[in-house]
Amino acid sequence: MDDTTTSNDIRLREGSSIAQRLVMSGFAAAVALCFTPGLFTHDTMEIIISVVALLVGAGFVAGIMMTPAVVWIITSNEILIGQQRPFGKLRTRVVPKDNISGLQVPGSRRVKARFQLAFTLASGERLTSPPISDVTHVRDTVARIATQFGVPDVEAPSNPLDASNPEMRLGEPLEPFPARDIRIVGLIAVALSAVPYAYKLWRGLPPSHVDILLLPIGAIAAFAVHRYANLVAGAFWIIRPTDIRVERLWGDGSLRADHIEGRDVKTITVERRGRSEDEHCIVVIRLHSGRRFRSPRIGSRLEARAVGTEIARRLRIAAESNKI
Repeated sequence: MDDTTTSNDIRLREGSSIAQRLVMSGFAAAVALCFTPGLFTHDTMEIIISVVALLVGAGFVAGIMMTPAVVWIITSNEILIGQQRPFGKLRTRVVPKDNISGLQVPGSRRVKARFQLAFTLASGERLTSPPISDVTHVRDTVARIATQFGVPDVEAPSNPLDASNPEMRLGEPLEPFPARDIRIVGLIAVALSAVPYAYKLWRGLPPSHVDILLLPIGAIAAFAVHRYANLVAGAFWIIRPTDIRVERLWGDGSLRADHIEGRDVKTITVERRGRSEDEHCIVVIRLHSGRRFRSPRIGSRLEARAVGTEIARRLRIAAESNKI
């Protein structure tokens, strides 16, 4: 379940589905099993490596399968909390409205646009909800919950992706790398490439072809760092009511800005750019010209979908172009 609204209920969920857990566990088990032939050798080091790999794989599988899935259902009168492990019973808890004395909305250190509800009970206990996946309406969601539970003085979270902002911001403003740092990295690349050659000369040995080949490779690497380091700085998106400003850096550190308008967009999709769908999903905009723009990392697939939906609304993208 997501934090969608069914009647007056708000639903929040955290934890992978059983199918996702089985896929991840199967992959981890397969990798661990690749080391089993080492158990049948007479080499002590191979046996140790195989045992360690199997233990790590077993621990990884156990961690995946034993992490509980948590669901919160927030109604006008209570909070229903459900927690279930893959092979365990469903554990439920009901928190009445009268037991809630405070509400805060802490952000995440790892993912900037991720927010959770932290309720303080009359007993002093603190309950933290799963993340709010609709990151574009965090302020409305928090204000609504605070009103229906009668919680005073709830500070509105600072959310760069909230739909109430005139400009939604994805990523961080860009700054070129300091020239001093670029020179240091370039010198390190040259020094590392020269170490094997210098070592052979110091020992009075003839340098091999590999040692000689490393010298121009180090020079090329230093030039590439000097010329292209700023190209890896990423992008900064400013999502406005009628267009998107995409800022990037040229190799020399100067700013480059592209503008995306609704009539230019062919499709909007969500993609995963990393190992996990919980933290590494982005929005991808493809133009009619064939160009693609990939947003900075947003978070989970649900969070990225919420941002993509708000982009489509602001740019007035037709439903057939919104593949989210």
